[in-house]
Amino acid sequence: MNTLLEVSGVSVSFDGFKAINNLSIQIAERELRAVIGPNGAGKTTFMDIVTGKTRPDEGRVIWGEKSVSLLSMSESQIARAGIGRKFQKPTIFEDQSVRDNIAMALKNPRGPFDVLFFRERPADAARIDEIAGEIGLSGEMARPAGELSHGQKQWLEIGMLLAQDPRLLLVDEPAAGMTPAEREHTTDLLKRAAETRAVVVIEHDMEFVRRLNCKVTVLHEGSVLAEGSLDHVTKNQHVIDVYLGR
Repeated sequence: MNTLLEVSGVSVSFDGFKAINNLSIQIAERELRAVIGPNGAGKTTFMDIVTGKTRPDEGRVIWGEKSVSLLSMSESQIARAGIGRKFQKPTIFEDQSVRDNIAMALKNPRGPFDVLFFRERPADAARIDEIAGEIGLSGEMARPAGELSHGQKQWLEIGMLLAQDPRLLLVDEPAAGMTPAEREHTTDLLKRAAETRAVVVIEHDMEFVRRLNCKVTVLHEGSVLAEGSLDHVTKNQHVIDVYLGR
């Protein structure tokens, strides 16, 4: 498997507190990975570093087959290079229809004039319908996005990220606040997305992680404590002590 993202020896401190401590993680192309760990383990900071929001004090973050350093790039350059991120709270255009939300996110030229004179091409319409089917919102296309349920809003935002065709999708706690049926649909959605790109999911819900059925990285105090299948890491004594024994 080709490595898509390589984080190696990365550390970052905030006011003397080491949020990330000599962290090394590799993500392969078209891999689904779950990242778990207690609060303050460095999960969100890891995503902040990969997306350029936080600059580490030391270490390397290498991207793609050309081994480009993400540390020399701005947040918008990193997004354009193919890294998409979904935060916990969905950011969608509530007044616009579901269809328009997906259309606006499509990977088209995005200069001020392009957006002003945006004309949908036939290929766009097909892609919008395809994404709507993938996220399970084909029947809601004309509805204002603000009317959707919490779970549907999360799916719409994932769809908007898929419309940008990222090679790596970072998803922060997608199952939070969802009904069991919504959580199940979200699992399927992320598994399908990982067939064509890498998907990294930060999650607290162990049942959700179990259903993802993927490799799990356990973070503790800013570094990797254990890695492997969920069954493997949950049998690890260190993991039991710091995470499961609480």
